[in-house]
Amino acid sequence: MSVLAEDSLIRLSFSIYENPGVYALLVGSGVSRAAEVPTGWEITLDLIRRIALAQGEKEQTDWVAWYRKKNGKEPDYSELISELGLSRNERRSILHEYIEPSDEDREEGRKIPTRAHYAIADLVRGGLVRVIITTNFDRLLENALREKGIEPTVVSSVDALKGAEPLTHANCYLLKLHGDYKDARILNTDAELSSYPRKYNVLLNRIFDEYGLLVCGWSGEWDHALREAIVRSPARRYSMFWTAIEAPGPVAQELIAHRKGQLVTIKDADGFFEEISSCIETIARTHRRNPQSVDLLVNSTKRYIDKPEHRIQLNELLASETRSLLEKLESADLSTEKTNSAEEVRRQVEIYEASVEPLARMVGVLGRWGENSECTTVINIIRLLLRYADRKKDGSSWLLSLRSYPAVLVVAVYGIGIVYAQRWAVLHRLLSEPIRNSYWNENERIVEKLFLNFWEGGGNSLWRNIEGLDRRETAFSDHLCDLLTRWGESFLEVVPNFEELYEMWEVLGSIAYCERYTLEDIQVATSSGNYVSMPVGRSRWNRRNRILEHIQDEDLKKGLLQAGFAKGQEKFFDATIVNFQRIAGGILR
Repeated sequence: MSVLAEDSLIRLSFSIYENPGVYALLVGSGVSRAAEVPTGWEITLDLIRRIALAQGEKEQTDWVAWYRKKNGKEPDYSELISELGLSRNERRSILHEYIEPSDEDREEGRKIPTRAHYAIADLVRGGLVRVIITTNFDRLLENALREKGIEPTVVSSVDALKGAEPLTHANCYLLKLHGDYKDARILNTDAELSSYPRKYNVLLNRIFDEYGLLVCGWSGEWDHALREAIVRSPARRYSMFWTAIEAPGPVAQELIAHRKGQLVTIKDADGFFEEISSCIETIARTHRRNPQSVDLLVNSTKRYIDKPEHRIQLNELLASETRSLLEKLESADLSTEKTNSAEEVRRQVEIYEASVEPLARMVGVLGRWGENSECTTVINIIRLLLRYADRKKDGSSWLLSLRSYPAVLVVAVYGIGIVYAQRWAVLHRLLSEPIRNSYWNENERIVEKLFLNFWEGGGNSLWRNIEGLDRRETAFSDHLCDLLTRWGESFLEVVPNFEELYEMWEVLGSIAYCERYTLEDIQVATSSGNYVSMPVGRSRWNRRNRILEHIQDEDLKKGLLQAGFAKGQEKFFDATIVNFQRIAGGILR
């Protein structure tokens, strides 16, 4: 799925989640396609074939071409039905044959509810969707709903509308506009589809005026009265999302433009509705913020940081979002007493990342465009997050260590922004800032407590529980690089190679960490072929490490030393680089 499609999917998921019951589904034959229920066009071609064979014609490889040649026009279901002179009951019998599953169909999984139908039923069961409009004659939706324990209010005729539960009171209101395949009052010819009864129009007017609309599996080409109902809708209180596998036709494009709708490109209805359900489940589980509101916070941070007179507003914005994050963490299901399982680790990691993302992106702006004064604000935020982490002392060691993960993320995002801006003195201050270690009741520097695998939660045994990291030797570093690649888009300019930027952050942090040793400590270790311990992430795998070459450039090295890295001593700096190379397993030549 493309990035644009993913963005539309996320926007739609948030719209449905944040507005439960507000979006109505408009479902066409495309949703039943995976059940191998034929579309109107497929029924038309099969009728042509059966009629022609009955008249003695030979089997054709292309019945459309045969029909064109014989009749001088395109096949048309309505005209074909009219030529056959079939009554409504006869038409119903034909449809029954195509739609009703046989024992063989059931055994082979045909003409029964699909994954899309069950996913829709899950949305209804969760109270997220209450109104469904369908042009389909089949009962796949009803069957899926009932299997999930939902009894829908089904309206398939004007008579049924009279005695139906009111729209506002129904847990699930299913409007089968064209009828039911077991009912002779089906609408399936051009004449029948050109207009609806007045009561249908009144109901459609209300739905299209008061509800948002999600369209799936409907082309808009044949249902004239339904098109008119959408066009005459006076208001657009909520958005329209129109899903399509291919580029929509002119009629659909007109309807999308009229409602100012958003096109969502999908592969199929099954995958689409399952992704929507999964995305909404993730939003509900992690309390993830709507991307639009996150963008607003980031843009406000950029606007305030640009002008000194807005410093008060900037500090208030950061304080407000920090309070919001702490409240969210306190209310989330982040118990440390739960089973120490891979599933629980993944679940809590998701919650922490989704919760801290808005504040982290804002802090990234401070790193990229801020001045030295913002460093104090960020460090205070880090201390507040560590205070939250220290409130729990008992439980799983993995889950306890994750409580300080938000602080680790804030440090990393701020650090990445500073590295991009090349504000080396601020970076050194951040890494060297002392913070309280609650277990030992003494101060440690940020780089000693919250950096890479020297953070208590940064070990491989924990992060190999994350999908795709089970065989990684630097699992946490790899995960952090992937995460910050996404988050960095909101506060960095175009970065040709984010991995190099990230690894620059890691190497500089490793150099700062070594300041806890004396020069003699390092030289003694390296001269004997050993090394002193230091945090090293994914950059260790670059045998010819371009980052190490880069930071040894004379001008950059001078700037780093002036900022306090390697205690401002060139010999200490060089010894640290040698130590890094020992750990990485190779010496650059």
